[in-house]
Amino acid sequence: MIKGVGIDTVEIGRMAALLKKSPERTRARLFTPAEQATCDARAEPDECYAARFAAKEAFLKALGTGLSDGIKWTDVEVVASPKRKPELVLSGRALAVLAEAGAAAVHLSFTHEAGTATAIVLLES
Repeated sequence: MIKGVGIDTVEIGRMAALLKKSPERTRARLFTPAEQATCDARAEPDECYAARFAAKEAFLKALGTGLSDGIKWTDVEVVASPKRKPELVLSGRALAVLAEAGAAAVHLSFTHEAGTATAIVLLES
């Protein structure tokens, strides 16, 4: 049973400007160390960061809480499965609120093209 769906689009240029203005603060607040390492190793790190931020926003929309209830941006982490499929790994309050919502599975897909990054998240019981 579907428990929630969320979608978000981020302008890559906006993410680039935010990272340029306050790189360390922005990265530490929004992304886990593993996400930072992944994005910084890419030829287009801003694109990578934008896609991950869109995924976090889409998850929070699917959950229906937004960034509340004690959830932190770093409680939601984008990782690549062994087959390179993007997945969300949850911790802290994000994991607890997901369980409270009765969701057991989280599905993620994202893409980036023409200056934007878009992500969709589906929560399933």
